[in-house]
Amino acid sequence: MRYTEGKMGRVFVIRLEDSDRLPEAIENFAKKESLQRGICIFVGGIKGGKIVVGPKDSKSSPIVPLMYVLENVHETAGVGTIFPDEEGNPKLHMHAAFGREGNTRTGCIRPGIEVANLGEVVILEIVESSAKRKMDEKAGFMVLEP
Repeated sequence: MRYTEGKMGRVFVIRLEDSDRLPEAIENFAKKESLQRGICIFVGGIKGGKIVVGPKDSKSSPIVPLMYVLENVHETAGVGTIFPDEEGNPKLHMHAAFGREGNTRTGCIRPGIEVANLGEVVILEIVESSAKRKMDEKAGFMVLEP
């Protein structure tokens, strides 16, 4: 286990509008507000998009993600973290549950998911922390480095 300590900073309450895209809208907001690290909660609807629903094989290196395409509008509840990448850009990592007609899919969001009607976001800023995302060549994606 590796860890670092931080403190709570600002709290943001955001209303996303119809067709705003995740994770871009949240990352752009974070950049505009000079928010580098935080906890992000999303509640609202999405129009569809791609999510990662697991690794194709848990033993492969690099990890090959299993993708799932969501079609139509889904009710969504998600939680994620924002940390800067190696260039200092805030990057959102969010997992969410997507429900429609009694069926639920859960996964890691991918760029291009569009908000349906509206989305509510609360971001709790973490300050006085040096945690960041770094590329892990073995895994094949960025990982949190406390």
